[in-house]
Amino acid sequence: MASSRSRRIAKELADIHADTHSQIIAVPVGNDEDITHLRGSFPGPPGTPYEGGTYEVDIQIPTEYPFRPPVMKFVTKVWHPNISSQTGAICLDTLSTAWSPVLTIKSALLSLQSLLTTPEPKDPQDAEVARMLLSKPKEFERTAQEWAAKYAGAPRKHAAEGSGGATDESLRQQERLAKQLQEAEDLSRYDGYNKDMIDRFCSMGFDVDRVVAAFKFYGIDDNDGEDYELEEAYMGDITAHLLGEP
Repeated sequence: MASSRSRRIAKELADIHADTHSQIIAVPVGNDEDITHLRGSFPGPPGTPYEGGTYEVDIQIPTEYPFRPPVMKFVTKVWHPNISSQTGAICLDTLSTAWSPVLTIKSALLSLQSLLTTPEPKDPQDAEVARMLLSKPKEFERTAQEWAAKYAGAPRKHAAEGSGGATDESLRQQERLAKQLQEAEDLSRYDGYNKDMIDRFCSMGFDVDRVVAAFKFYGIDDNDGEDYELEEAYMGDITAHLLGEP
């Protein structure tokens, strides 16, 4: 019988495969039966030096997943202050202290895509790149684009083009990315419970956080985030708890 971790990873991979809009990809490396070692990829965000490239990421799923984050590093070489230009190691709180069990492989990859849009040179993984971004931003942008062309398959830009601002399509894609990240963050409020289960009580006028707290108070099983029908007695207990009845 598959473990809860294996079921969750399989479901996440199926969800990624079904989502053709985001262009996020995650597939097993080598043996398809081993879904704990994956290769992820995503397109470089528009309006950045990484636009037009495809960025591959090595993903190792720990035994404690989802209570510990996946271990990720860039396979594609990237010129970015929060990514080691030598090893592909990543400095991102989502993959360390800010990880939550309700986050997913897909949301982690979306966070990496967002990181390419919003570098944090004051919290660097690669000090040399960070210094260039802070002191010589045009040189940083030129080098990042050269690496994108060389290693990620991005089209080469003429020097005269520069990056004078994002196009309308670039802005739309950035808005879509921000929306996807916001949705992933919103899901963290459900603390692993199925959204539809919690929302059935929210439709009565109760706040998400209060409903989740009531579920935890009565020890309701999160069922790996899958929806199921609660027993009538539990329904009554939770409703009474939310109404403040003893």
